[in-house]
Amino acid sequence: MTTTVRPDEGLAPPGRPGVGSAAPRVLAAAVSCVVVTVLLTAGAGALLDGRSAAAGGLVGGGMAAAFFLFGSATVSAATRLAPQVALVVAMSTYLLQVVAVLAVFAALTSAGLVGDTLAAGWLAAGVIAATVVWTVAQMVFTARARIPLYDLGTPRQVGAS
Repeated sequence: MTTTVRPDEGLAPPGRPGVGSAAPRVLAAAVSCVVVTVLLTAGAGALLDGRSAAAGGLVGGGMAAAFFLFGSATVSAATRLAPQVALVVAMSTYLLQVVAVLAVFAALTSAGLVGDTLAAGWLAAGVIAATVVWTVAQMVFTARARIPLYDLGTPRQVGAS
């Protein structure tokens, strides 16, 4: 896929063409899908197992959504600011997310919230559902964003070569 300049568009900023404009839309679409999934998970928990299941689904899904949003926003900012270190930032952010999820689970368990206030199974279901939907939504919406692989430049720049 290549790029063309339409009369109603300005020129893309230097760097990877189109990435800056598509990333917020992809994140917003993924977040909205995850929010709907978390609400459905909490609703299913409330219908099937009661208040603690609904709370577990909300906390688990909300936690996963917050960590994914933080990670994606961090990697997106790193890609714009310093593309050469984006992979290192992405891997470090992923490691931080895994450690943070473990820390939150440990804190919830040590506080005695898992079991009585939050159903453990629904807490896990919220995390798993949010993770699956986030991953699928990111793939689908990124594929539909039609981000060009390279930019041929404006017609004036191409003709001058």
